[in-house]
Amino acid sequence: MARAITLGGPIPVSQFMAATNAHYYATRDPLGAAGDFTTAPEISQMFGELIGLWAADLWDRAGRPEVAWVELGPGRGTLTADALRAMRAAGLTPPVHFVENSPALRDIQARAVPDATWHDDVSTLPVDRALIVVANEFFDALPIRQLVRGPDGWRERLVACQDTLFLPIAGAAMPPGIMPDALDGAAPGSVVETSPASVAIMAGLAALIEARGGAMLVIDYGYEGPAVGDTLQAVRGHAYAHPFEAPGEQDLTAHVDFATLGLAAEASGCARSGPVGQGAFLSALGIDARAAALGPRVAEDRRRLVEEMGESFRVMAVTHRDWPEPAGFR
Repeated sequence: MARAITLGGPIPVSQFMAATNAHYYATRDPLGAAGDFTTAPEISQMFGELIGLWAADLWDRAGRPEVAWVELGPGRGTLTADALRAMRAAGLTPPVHFVENSPALRDIQARAVPDATWHDDVSTLPVDRALIVVANEFFDALPIRQLVRGPDGWRERLVACQDTLFLPIAGAAMPPGIMPDALDGAAPGSVVETSPASVAIMAGLAALIEARGGAMLVIDYGYEGPAVGDTLQAVRGHAYAHPFEAPGEQDLTAHVDFATLGLAAEASGCARSGPVGQGAFLSALGIDARAAALGPRVAEDRRRLVEEMGESFRVMAVTHRDWPEPAGFR
C-alpha cells in the first residue's frame, strides 16, 4: 500500500479502509480474548437465542411462509447457531446463507453451522423465497468517505504516505451544493462521513425483501444523521489504536448512520422500525426472563448486553410492507 500511494498519489479514506479491512479479516479470527474485540453473540448465548425467537415470532405472524436465514458478516457463526436452536424449538428450520469473504472465518463458521451456504456478496442470495436477514456489527466495517470543511469549502479526506507513515490530508475541493443544507454552517475542521457501500447493500437487500417478503435486523453502534463528527476508529488487542497505523493489522470501523440506511430501505418500498437502543430491544424480547432461567452465572453477561452496550448499540428492523410489525420496537 505504501508503494501504491507513493507511485499513484493519495487515496480516499474509503479505499484505504476497504483494502486494509479486506486483508485484516481474510487473515485471522479477530474475535475473543486472543483476538482484537468481542461481539454480543460471543458474550452470551442469550443474544442469538432472542434474535432467533424474534425471527420465529415474526415468521409465525406472517403466516409461516417459506424463508431463508441470512447473516451478513457472521463472525464465528455463533449468533446463527444460537438462533437456529431457538427457532427450531418454535418450528422454524430455515436454510442458512452466510455472506462472508474471509477464508479464515468461513472455516470457523463451517464448524458452527455445517449446512450453511456461503456467498461473496448479497447479489447471489436466494430470490425464490422470503429472507430473514441479520446484520450484527456488519455495516460499521464497510468503507466510509470523509469530507472535511476547510476555509474555502468541503474537501474529501485522502490518505497520503511518507516512507511507511500513513497520514490523512485534504484533497481537492468538492463542488458546491454537495452537502445537505443542515450542514452548511459547519465550522472549519468539521468532518462529515458517508458510506455509499452501506447504502448500496441496504438498497439491494430491501429490494429483495420487497419482492419476496421478509425482514432485516440491523444491530450496530451508530447515530441518526446527518451529523458532523469523525468516527473512524481502530481496535487492536481490545484497545483503541491509531486508525492510520499498522494497516491490515487492526480492525477499522466507523459509526453507522441509521437514518440514511432507513431512507434507503424505505425508498425500496419497505417499512422501517426503530432504531432503538439494544438494551431496550433485548428487554422487550425477554432477556430478563431468559437470564433468570439460566441462573446467576449470566448476570454479568446480561449487564454487558443491556447496560454497557444498551445505548451505544442501536437496533433497526426493515420489513416487507405487508408483514406484521416486528417485536421489540414499541
